[in-house]
Amino acid sequence: MNPIKVDASKLREAVERHASAAGWGETLWYETTVEDAGQLVTASAISDGADVVMAAGGDGTVRAVAEALRGSGVPLALLPSGTGNLLARNLDLTMDFDEGIGLMFTGYDRDIDLGLIEFGPAGAAATSTHVFLVIAGLGIDAKMIANTNTKLKKAVGWLAYVDGGIRALPELHSIKMAVSIDGEEPWRDVSSHSVMAGNCGLLPGGILLMPDAKPDDGVLDFMALRPQGPFGWIRAWNKVTIENGVLAKSAAGRRLIEISPDVKDVVYAQGTDLRLKLESPQQIQLDGDEFGEASELHIWVDPGALRVRV
Repeated sequence: MNPIKVDASKLREAVERHASAAGWGETLWYETTVEDAGQLVTASAISDGADVVMAAGGDGTVRAVAEALRGSGVPLALLPSGTGNLLARNLDLTMDFDEGIGLMFTGYDRDIDLGLIEFGPAGAAATSTHVFLVIAGLGIDAKMIANTNTKLKKAVGWLAYVDGGIRALPELHSIKMAVSIDGEEPWRDVSSHSVMAGNCGLLPGGILLMPDAKPDDGVLDFMALRPQGPFGWIRAWNKVTIENGVLAKSAAGRRLIEISPDVKDVVYAQGTDLRLKLESPQQIQLDGDEFGEASELHIWVDPGALRVRV
């Protein structure tokens, strides 16, 4: 658990109560630290024979725990305790504290995919490899997260990202890059304000960024923001909020989308492997957390690599 995000005494009482009711044995407790976001303590839990590992914390804690659980077969139980709670929302899990703890003991297991990313400076070997559960991105979305005020985030939750987006506006510019999906040759030269890879598509506030993204389909969804002209950002916003969030949810709405002109300001693709070479280093974000800058990125899917208690 992340002791900054959760009330430890309240959590222990609820877990012990549900464990006793379900006839489970001893519960082992592990805390994250500044030095260990969750990978090392999760590895210890696996080594100690854990039947299920609950991540009690924000999206960063969940991502770190999932990174260590990858391929282990040990289920991840979620106790949404952060600002976004991205994976829990995408899996349509309860946001209720007590119900969430109960699921750890009474739920069933579902295997989902993991996104993997390795990145580093141009022309050099990758210096970092990480997993992501929902979305990895570079460009305006990463700048928005980097500009989000931490204190405001604690006070108003995901709405703080709106403030971060406004702060990022002066940094808006198109990024030149070479792109290859699923090993295609030659690489394509493109310009985009943002490129994102999604294992899931739903963001806080009900924004359906990637309507076709499914966490267990064995592929990743890719999205590029390429606003054309002065009204490009308005068209892109309408695409994400109205088309994806409203029209795509009904048969009539989907038919309307089919007969409407393509919005070239937002480009979608699917694949299992994405490689990017950027003209200049750009900020990276994974599931809403900053991860520094990179010039070359390799993003791919690991199908069914994470077992989740739902």
